[in-house]
Amino acid sequence: MDERRRVHHLYSGGKDSSLAAWILDRLGYDVVTVTATFGVLDSWKHARKTAGALGFTHEVMKVDTEILERAADMVVKDGHPNRAIQFLHKTVLERLASADEVTRVSDGTRRDDRVPMLSLPEVRSLEDRFGVAYIRPLMGLGYRTIKELVEWLFIVEVRESERLEKADYEAELRHVLEERGFDPMRFFPKGHLQSRVLGWRGSSGFDVPGRSRRGGMGVDARRDGWTDG
Repeated sequence: MDERRRVHHLYSGGKDSSLAAWILDRLGYDVVTVTATFGVLDSWKHARKTAGALGFTHEVMKVDTEILERAADMVVKDGHPNRAIQFLHKTVLERLASADEVTRVSDGTRRDDRVPMLSLPEVRSLEDRFGVAYIRPLMGLGYRTIKELVEWLFIVEVRESERLEKADYEAELRHVLEERGFDPMRFFPKGHLQSRVLGWRGSSGFDVPGRSRRGGMGVDARRDGWTDG
């Protein structure tokens, strides 16, 4: 892997983060997919499985459980998860950007997203404070284009949020709320559908035009707080 072209990409295994990873790869970056865990669940394994199916290197970044507890406080106080998800995403991005040898960070936030979404001043602050480039490959794409590309590229499983095996912030946040005696359905929208990518569409993971064969599983992340699982 060429360190000069490396980008560390926040990854849940869903369609948006997978599509963004594919675009980065097509642009010539060496993509390292990174899933944050707060140590409450091992849901990061679902992202690792998807990353492996797509041929991307995958790493796990450990974040203090206290951050997740603060986010749960926000959910209970607000009655909805928006501020909490925004807080988690911004904190995880900062944690990633501050890691040794990280020069580029990326995610799958889209043009039409409200949460999570960094404002332009927050983006500039992130880049200036940590000396990184922040890349958002989907920012110029609308819903129809993303839907078309995802259907062309990936085999996707779609289920209600509470039933889908996934590796986003919501999974661990729901678990903490349950441990506190709350029904997560009180705070999260009912019937909300989310996705998880299962693999490339077609007979081979490399049938997609332009997809490189670099990447793999089990890279040893030697910086503090990181693990190869």
